[in-house]
Amino acid sequence: MLEIDQLRQMYRQMVTIRKFEEAVWELYTSAVMPGLAHLYIGQEAVAVGVCSALRQDDYITSTHRGHGHCLAKGAQVEPMFAELLGRANGYCHGKGGSMHIADPMVGNLGANGIVGGSQAIAAGAGLSAKIRGSGQVAVCFFGDGALNQGLLLESMNIASIWKLPVIYVCENNLYGEYTPMQKVTGGENVATRGEAVGIPSYQVDGQDVLAVHGCTAEAVGRARAGEGATFLVCNTYRYRGHHVGDQQRAYRSREEEAEWQQNRDPIGRFAAWLIGQQHATEAELQAIEAEVEQEIQAGVAAAKAAPFPTENEVTQHVYAE
Repeated sequence: MLEIDQLRQMYRQMVTIRKFEEAVWELYTSAVMPGLAHLYIGQEAVAVGVCSALRQDDYITSTHRGHGHCLAKGAQVEPMFAELLGRANGYCHGKGGSMHIADPMVGNLGANGIVGGSQAIAAGAGLSAKIRGSGQVAVCFFGDGALNQGLLLESMNIASIWKLPVIYVCENNLYGEYTPMQKVTGGENVATRGEAVGIPSYQVDGQDVLAVHGCTAEAVGRARAGEGATFLVCNTYRYRGHHVGDQQRAYRSREEEAEWQQNRDPIGRFAAWLIGQQHATEAELQAIEAEVEQEIQAGVAAAKAAPFPTENEVTQHVYAE
């Protein structure tokens, strides 16, 4: 049973992700941020629901759409913005940018610009935890576009036969870039991908943070008990385009977008539940939102004022020169 303070913290994290991404949009459209970013707006309940069931020393691996995962796992707003702006005090010293943020201090092994690129990393982290007997769990986030990568089958097969403490979390937001998922992915129930290799598999409403948390908590319990991996499909929706430059979104209707935003918004649903259960008042939730907005604006200002890396840092903090 989650305590009221935990529930409010989950709400704060969801609001932080939403406002962070809205600020990223402003930075991009005002030509302050270099490169592209893939916004997580609409999917906040998945990252927060999953990460709220983890310990700080548990691992996650992320994706190109990774800001929400990073923040939910404990990343701070200011170094996140600094990394996006290429500043020296960013998590990767300004060298990683939007798609390669990592924070090993809280178990974040990094976002990844390769579709499905982090699936084997999570299995490796799970193997390490099992060998060391640390009780740690590794969570692998990936989108529906990565369901068809061969590496996923290989990774899950190893996790199954070795009973690795890995939780595979597929964020099914219905579109791989600009292509509807059903046009490129066979089978009516994608959760059967896990069942095929003997991994317990479940589908959950990815717009319901409590449902995601509950399902993840069960999977974490199994993993810590030595019972192996779990495969979760979180059905969700990204409100914005594939990336910040994808503004027309001709591949889906505005009616579809409005339906998700108006009737299935994860933050609005959670707020209504908190108020309905008398775990918070509307005024208290508004106060949280105001505090988060101040934190976001302070983070943006600090990142803009931070220095860029110097030239002599180009060969530092890298694997190969």
